[in-house]
Amino acid sequence: MINKRILLIYTGGTIGMIKDKVKNTLVPFNFDELLKAIPSLKSEEVDLENVSIKNPIDSSNMNAEVWVEIATLIEDNYTNYDGFVILHGSDTMAYTASALSFMLESLNKAVILTGSQIPIGVRRSDAKENLITAVEIATSGKVHEVCIYFEDQLYKGSRTVKVNTEQFEAFESPNYPILAEAGVRIKYKKTLQKKEDKKLVVHKSLSNDVAILKFFPGITIATIKAIIDSAKGIVIESFGAGNAPTSTELSDLLNTANKEGKIMINITQCLHGSAVDGQYETSEPFGKAGVISGKDMTTEAAIIKLMFLLGQDMSSAEIKEELQKNISGEITI
Repeated sequence: MINKRILLIYTGGTIGMIKDKVKNTLVPFNFDELLKAIPSLKSEEVDLENVSIKNPIDSSNMNAEVWVEIATLIEDNYTNYDGFVILHGSDTMAYTASALSFMLESLNKAVILTGSQIPIGVRRSDAKENLITAVEIATSGKVHEVCIYFEDQLYKGSRTVKVNTEQFEAFESPNYPILAEAGVRIKYKKTLQKKEDKKLVVHKSLSNDVAILKFFPGITIATIKAIIDSAKGIVIESFGAGNAPTSTELSDLLNTANKEGKIMINITQCLHGSAVDGQYETSEPFGKAGVISGKDMTTEAAIIKLMFLLGQDMSSAEIKEELQKNISGEITI
């Protein structure tokens, strides 16, 4: 039997943290020590190797440069390994999963992000099970995309959000079914499909010229204008099924922003469901001002999609067209 080769990519995060005795805070520790802490990772069926990003970080410090570094590690090692497992802090894991989903075009191998809620050195840590199962999933040959594995569930990378800071069940995929469930056996769902075998294309250009505008009752026009003026691409988190205050000032502001070349996409603040064009009168200002409906995209996927498209050599019209397409499974068409 030919052993499967899996590359572990360590980025930092709670899974690899120890306590700094001086500062009394959690800091990343040497990745080789992490492997020593889980001897059961070693298997006759799996050749497991590891690499770390240059400077492991708390995931709150994640940024586009690190995403490019991770994507480049996958690109450089793509033909040498059967799958990849990325150890990552849970706080921004959904953003990184979305980013890699867009950046790794024609990916046809498993890229599984995992981590833990409790550091691996703590007795009750969830790290060991998460890591061992993530490696097993990566070797299965049944997954060919970017996913998050956490606490018995495998989620589509571009559909995942973090929903809990205190429970082991930290993530949800609110508008897309889970891809696998780990119990005594790992049960893979029918939604998993092997893709057409194409050459991997890695996109490394992302734009930070984006912002999020979240509506709340009583938000002022001055606040809305300041946020829209701050960036080229704006994700609007609106009420319910995609609604906004009925205000002539707001309509005028959105129309002006559209004429100035701003790219605006509207998603719902709700965890479940979709922004629907024209369902209520209060959604009319968006449609008339050229705001794109993000339908059932997560905030993470919407902001990353804007960063990705703004980083490409595209006109505003082309970006708006691409925003409405399903590029990496992030939107239900």
